Amino acid sequence: MKRTHSLKRDFKAMERRRKRALVLHARGLSQTEIARKLDVKQPSVHRWLRAAQAGGPKALLAAGRAGRKPRLDDADLTRVRAALLQDPEKHGFSGALWTLPRVAKLIERLTGVKYHEGHVWKILRGVLGFSLQRPVKRAAQRNEAALNAFPSREWRAIKKKPADSMPGSFSRTKAG
Repeated sequence: MKRTHSLKRDFKAMERRRKRALVLHARGLSQTEIARKLDVKQPSVHRWLRAAQAGGPKALLAAGRAGRKPRLDDADLTRVRAALLQDPEKHGFSGALWTLPRVAKLIERLTGVKYHEGHVWKILRGVLGFSLQRPVKRAAQRNEAALNAFPSREWRAIKKKPADSMPGSFSRTKAG
């Protein structure tokens, strides 16, 4: 399952860049030259070299992912996605509409992980790639043929027309 929110940083590439700065520094390049070669700011190079001097090359290793680890793994997300592509009635909900509270209950049933309704939207949109869909609001008794015929037939009969006996409009402000 593709996680779009985790693609913001490539930690391995960042680690390779820090190690490359150390190699370039060992070759005698200045911090400014290293920054230019690696397309980074000079203070970053200075910070990396200081860290390597204090803690050795291990100080430049990637720290790993930033932030809290996701509570749903790829297998959980696959199950949730498959369930959302089915009719909500198959999962015990009345009506054929998925709402955020229903999705939160579904996630809890399938995975045992409880999410707030507000966070469910972030999972639906950011991780699973779903978008907001609003149902078309139309009455079940709606008669399309009668609605299409209305303007041509009925509207002419009820439209207000000026009476033939009434004089046309005039303006008092018009010079006579």
